[in-house]
Amino acid sequence: MIEVAEAVFSERGYVAASMDEIADRVGVSKPMLYEYFNSKEGLLLACIRESRAELREVTEQAVARAGDAEGALREGLLAFFEFIRERRKAWSLLRHEMALIGTPAADEIEATRRQQTDLIAAVMDGYFPGASPLQLEASAEFVVGACDRLAIWCERHEEVTPERATEYAMDVLWGGLASRVAEHTP
Repeated sequence: MIEVAEAVFSERGYVAASMDEIADRVGVSKPMLYEYFNSKEGLLLACIRESRAELREVTEQAVARAGDAEGALREGLLAFFEFIRERRKAWSLLRHEMALIGTPAADEIEATRRQQTDLIAAVMDGYFPGASPLQLEASAEFVVGACDRLAIWCERHEEVTPERATEYAMDVLWGGLASRVAEHTP
């Protein structure tokens, strides 16, 4: 149900998407969708939560494979850019929040950003033990914001692979973070 709903929401937009079409594509009755999700918004929230959980899982696994700060950043970025390439419909839901401002969906989308910021800050804390929580959070917010914008740019440039997007991000981000590593290396 969630996979079909993602497709319909990304094809039509949230407002134009209909529970009738989603139910038809899934092969269930519209009342059954309402039984599971209570409303169209409830179904949208379920889609966003599912995407957020999957994004967290792939980025955590990627970062865990790294042996150093640069590797952690590179692997985390690559996992993010691969996720958005492979899960275009889920990414579409996450990035179209302007139409959802002031709704619970906007709160869910912000929770996704917060999740990624918290993950990045926690990983950075392991490599920059002397950094203040405020510095870590600010740096992580910068990474998340930069990657959001780069991902949107990548949509306009289909030829840019997740690997190339990762390299572009590393070129900009690692320089500043590398100086932090140097400060904390004995």
